[in-house]
Amino acid sequence: MDPIIPIAAEQVRLLGDQLLIEALTVDDEATVTLAREREAAGESLDELVSQAIEIGARILQREQTASDTEFVKAEFERQAHEVEQQFNESAQKVSEGLREKIDATFDADAGLLPKLLDQHFGENSSTAVQNQVKALVEEMLRMHREALTKQFTADDESNPLIQFQKLTTEIIKQASDQQAKQLLEMNRTIAEMQKTIAGSEAEAEGAEKLAEAEARGTAKGRSYEEQVAEAVATIAHARGDSSEAVGEKTEGGGKKGDVVVEIEAQSGPARGRIAFEAKNVKDFPRGKMITTLDRARQQRSAGYAVLVVPTDAQVPANTRILEEIHGDKLVITYDPDTESTLVLETGYALARARLLMGRAETGDIDVAAVTEATEKAIEILASVKKIKASLTSAKTQIDTSASSVDDMASRVREQLDAIRELTRTANEDEVDAD
Repeated sequence: MDPIIPIAAEQVRLLGDQLLIEALTVDDEATVTLAREREAAGESLDELVSQAIEIGARILQREQTASDTEFVKAEFERQAHEVEQQFNESAQKVSEGLREKIDATFDADAGLLPKLLDQHFGENSSTAVQNQVKALVEEMLRMHREALTKQFTADDESNPLIQFQKLTTEIIKQASDQQAKQLLEMNRTIAEMQKTIAGSEAEAEGAEKLAEAEARGTAKGRSYEEQVAEAVATIAHARGDSSEAVGEKTEGGGKKGDVVVEIEAQSGPARGRIAFEAKNVKDFPRGKMITTLDRARQQRSAGYAVLVVPTDAQVPANTRILEEIHGDKLVITYDPDTESTLVLETGYALARARLLMGRAETGDIDVAAVTEATEKAIEILASVKKIKASLTSAKTQIDTSASSVDDMASRVREQLDAIRELTRTANEDEVDAD
């Protein structure tokens, strides 16, 4: 392309909506060739020049627009990067601050909440609730003892015994004769009462043996199994599962497993089965427990088996509550008398999660998160049981103290009755005889 001949500034100017170009000379080879072809074809060169200028102007305008767009895009990307960087820094600061606050509140060693719990319910804390109650009861008993001692050792009229001391000396002989007569009568009455009591004790012993026999007969019977089945059914219904008491039904060659739960069976085909075995017995060996649960799984076509016993004392030796055995068995407690299903619900949730995690179509379940949540639930449950044990101990101490106070009050009343009997006058005896 030939070089463009510059045009003097005074030869190019705007006139209203028009661009005026004077003495324009173009020696571009392509332009001259095109003009020659158009002229040969009989076309006007004025139109060619106008088209060339219009087309060139549009090309220049489009290139300028593209250049502006690239600049805006680059500037926007730069600003977006800066905003993203600032947001990440702010989010990190917020996350660190939140983590610090959570640690300050819930950390097991230095958290505020564990410290408060230990302060108010710890066994070694002087400000714990049970220790404060114990101290209060001891102080109350001490004050009662001091008040009684002061009252009955005083030398003034505040001592109720002082007014009887003189009369006691005068009526000792009369009281002695009367007591001898009463003792003879009492001996006869006691002899008759001993015969009656002996018969009552024999009858009570027979009733107790009968009750024990009935308890042994129902230890593995339907009563506890029915209560467990009812509690499991309530839990299953709330989760969309179905529950059935199958203790009397034979499956797979046996009747092991008292309750069978089918997971998500309320909304479609069951995605797994859990067998619950209820046992209200003592001295259930661990080996026998494992064999029983394995048979329950096999006979009930279940993927998981759970042993339910009423109390911690009935858990097989060398076995912990909620301890998972071989990945398909565990032991929990449920006492219908306490009306608390917390441990039962925890065991149910653990068995259910274990079955669902083991299925191929549930690969999107976060196994690590489920495991962590389960461990936290078990840890918190242990804390709950510890606190309940502390509260129970405190209540027992309070009840014992109250019983001691009542016993002391009863003994005081007996002494007052004895005083009254010793000071009865002859006139009173005649009135009683009439």
